Amino acid sequence: MSPVQRPVAPAAREEEHTLETTLRPQRLSDDEYINQEKVKANLRILIDAAKGRNEALEHVAIYGPPGVGKTSLATVIAHELGVPIRVTSGPAMERAGDLAAILTNLEPGSILFVDEVHRLPRIVEEVLYPAMEDFHLDIVLGKGPGARTLRLPVPRFTLVGATTRIGRLSSPLRDRFGATYRLDLFTPESLELVVKRSARILGVSIEPTAATEIARRSRGTPRIANRWLKRVRDYAQVKHDGVITLAVAKEALRSLEVDEVGLDAVDRMLLSAIVEKFSGGPVGLETLAAAVSEDTETIEDVYEPYLLQEGYLQRTPRGRIATERAYRHLGITPPQRATLWDDAPPA
Repeated sequence: MSPVQRPVAPAAREEEHTLETTLRPQRLSDDEYINQEKVKANLRILIDAAKGRNEALEHVAIYGPPGVGKTSLATVIAHELGVPIRVTSGPAMERAGDLAAILTNLEPGSILFVDEVHRLPRIVEEVLYPAMEDFHLDIVLGKGPGARTLRLPVPRFTLVGATTRIGRLSSPLRDRFGATYRLDLFTPESLELVVKRSARILGVSIEPTAATEIARRSRGTPRIANRWLKRVRDYAQVKHDGVITLAVAKEALRSLEVDEVGLDAVDRMLLSAIVEKFSGGPVGLETLAAAVSEDTETIEDVYEPYLLQEGYLQRTPRGRIATERAYRHLGITPPQRATLWDDAPPA
């Protein structure tokens, strides 16, 4: 087997996972959980009130773009409360019995963190309703006329549900969350603090200008900032003396195909497809996904938010359109009508 084909050893995967966990904040303090000031202030009141009454925290829904700290915030909540946390995801719970097994094994006051909560199967979601409201499970035994319902008590717990698509939660589930928080993309200044904090944890020597450069190219997302930091660290270790200078950071990011504004190869491929294959748009999402061989949800959830925020892309009732800024970034002269697209109404 060639080196390219050799699978990653389990120990290596475990080390990467442990490293990712190490970089996650543990507390709501400003030097730990950076940014999201309004969310932290409101959440601090919620946590202190629950601790003062010696009650389980109300169920919490967290939504926002991928990589902005939803999982980290769930971990922070558990640490602030001093309770255990059980982590799972919506797609992982296929049957009502999967949920029952998890809930009946929770300790009182525990956090149950469900990532991608909008993807819970309907049958699991219906079993979850009484568990969230009355802390019991209704289990149906048997079928037909002889079927009977068994009511099982479960410990008082707090459900923390994370989603990138709050609108896809059913109304009955959404209404059962006592608090809902939106996490926004980070500013470059906040991301710079994230990079410096992660560098300290990793024991990496980094110049302030290099931290600024990595933050500037991280698309407003801490997960991406930490990813680029680790890859730049590897580059500095192998190609240089291990110190991340501005020159080393630029050189490493260039090798990763991350340009000066944070767009990677897939971002540029999306914009190029709209501009070159579809004359700048409008083009439907499914057509665009087929043209670049990407999943529609990946385009919507991972790539589009930053492209829309930075003004490279627009959604209109007829489809996606590349803006004049996208043309300029690709080094292509925009057509005359491109100046009107900046004022096109969003979809």
